[in-house]
Amino acid sequence: MVTTLFLPATTHKIMLKHDEPDYKRIFLAVALAAVVLIGWQSKIEWPRRQALAKLHAQTVEQDQKAVAASGIAQQAKPIAQDENPALSRADRIAASPRVAIASEKLQGSIDLKGARFDDLTLLKYRETVEKDSPNVTLFSPGGDDNAYLASIGWLASDAKTKVPDQQTLWATDKKTLSADDTVHLKWDNGEGVTFLLSVTLDPHYMFAVTQAVENHSGHEITLIPYAYLNRAHEIPQKAVILHEGPLGVMNGTLTDVTYKDLREAGTKSYEQSTGWFGITDKYWLAAIIPESPADKITFSHYDQHGQNRYQVDYAGAPQTVAAGSVSENKLRLFTGAKELRLLDAYASGTIDKGSPPIALFDRALDFGWFYFLAKPMCFIVDYLYDATGNFGVALLIFIIFVKACLFPLANKSFKSMAQMREIQPEMVKIRERYVDDQIGMHKAMRELYKTKKINPAAGCLPVLLQIIVFLSLFRGLNVTIEMRHAPFYGWIKDLSAADPSNLFTAFGLIPWTVPSWMHLGLLPMLYTVTMIVQMRTQPKPADPVQAKVMSWMPYMMLLFFDKMASGFVLYWTWSNMLSILQQAVITRKHGPAQPAKKAA
Repeated sequence: MVTTLFLPATTHKIMLKHDEPDYKRIFLAVALAAVVLIGWQSKIEWPRRQALAKLHAQTVEQDQKAVAASGIAQQAKPIAQDENPALSRADRIAASPRVAIASEKLQGSIDLKGARFDDLTLLKYRETVEKDSPNVTLFSPGGDDNAYLASIGWLASDAKTKVPDQQTLWATDKKTLSADDTVHLKWDNGEGVTFLLSVTLDPHYMFAVTQAVENHSGHEITLIPYAYLNRAHEIPQKAVILHEGPLGVMNGTLTDVTYKDLREAGTKSYEQSTGWFGITDKYWLAAIIPESPADKITFSHYDQHGQNRYQVDYAGAPQTVAAGSVSENKLRLFTGAKELRLLDAYASGTIDKGSPPIALFDRALDFGWFYFLAKPMCFIVDYLYDATGNFGVALLIFIIFVKACLFPLANKSFKSMAQMREIQPEMVKIRERYVDDQIGMHKAMRELYKTKKINPAAGCLPVLLQIIVFLSLFRGLNVTIEMRHAPFYGWIKDLSAADPSNLFTAFGLIPWTVPSWMHLGLLPMLYTVTMIVQMRTQPKPADPVQAKVMSWMPYMMLLFFDKMASGFVLYWTWSNMLSILQQAVITRKHGPAQPAKKAA
């Protein structure tokens, strides 16, 4: 102890220095540990957690979509009244309480049992041209031969929450829904959750539907909005030039699926889509337009009691409704005629100040490749129809307008043909001189054209343009409803149908039902006459074989035009008449062709 007390001062200081902590090393150790910990979290643990979260989200999403798919399929199953084949359409409608639909264009009802749109008739359109013909029926209840309906609702992500189904009886505040009016439906699940459905009808064919959920259950619930169209339909036996069946505009792209393709594939699905979807016929359309993007849109086919059933449906994004809050989902339902200006107004959003535009809604009219020509042409004819009150007269005026636009080119073409007629004798001499020398004949012909300053191809462009105009109008009028059941004059009561007159019944004087193949209408015969006259005013082809084929062309076209809609035959006949008149004026100016003199 004594020796320790008497140690030198320097030694004592050294010992005290070694007892102090090494802060640099401690800081370095902590820093290294932090780097290791952060690196482990950022490079290993965080990606692992993200992967687990993504896998969990995918599992939840798949479960929700599976719930949505199975739920929609369950909602689309037939109810008791659908299963009874003995019931008539009227019996099925009378089997449950309903809200009547009454406007100038629509008549029908909404089934309060299930809140289904399954009874709609179009008041502006009839099945045939007869005045006592029944109106066109678009929607019919399930189980009917022509069953066609729409349904809108909610699906629960768990089995604990009761949601309305096909057996749900909704309460209503009105008995009738008229144009520019709203009806409110309500149903309480008895567990503190109230479902509300508001349906507004515009003056045309569009329903605006808002479905809301009020959650007073004391706990949050997750619901999935859905809607579907379902119809019984057989595949058409005859070929058509336009699309009929499921279609839609998803993410800005028009997509259509034929009944045949869907029957073979069973199901076609589209994920995360914005736009609209539905089922189209030639003249009628049923379409669902969700306000929010759809998680999944599905086109499907199945067989039910020997019926081919086709369905298009969508499931929206799951919505979590907290306790004491309200959630809603909006969509529109179009059920009506594909009227050109009406669809265009919906597409542009000009139909109503409060209605957002529906992208490419006018593409429900299948104009095909001729869209940019066919649509404006149909607009012009439609406006002329409004002005004249007769669709046939509108077509005749439109042809005059087309002829006026093409007049400079047509005039040049007719002048060229008149010049060709003038040199016809010289052409005959050349053919006789070079009968065994094709190369020499073509060379001599070119020299003749060059000397006379004639372009034999000058007449092709106007003819080509007229054909393009006709094909565009043909496609347009084939898909638009404006020409349907439109009368002309005399015996033509429907311009969209073939000429009903028949040469073999003396145009109705002989009461004889002839076979379908024995039919020659008066209007197609008149077209053939105009075609023969027009061909005789034109120079004959240099090739004898080609000339022979061309001489038979009017009679072949007679067989083709005999089955065509009267409106198109009227169009082409009138066009031929105007061409003959114009050609006669040019021919008179240039003089008739001189007969050829045979070489000595």
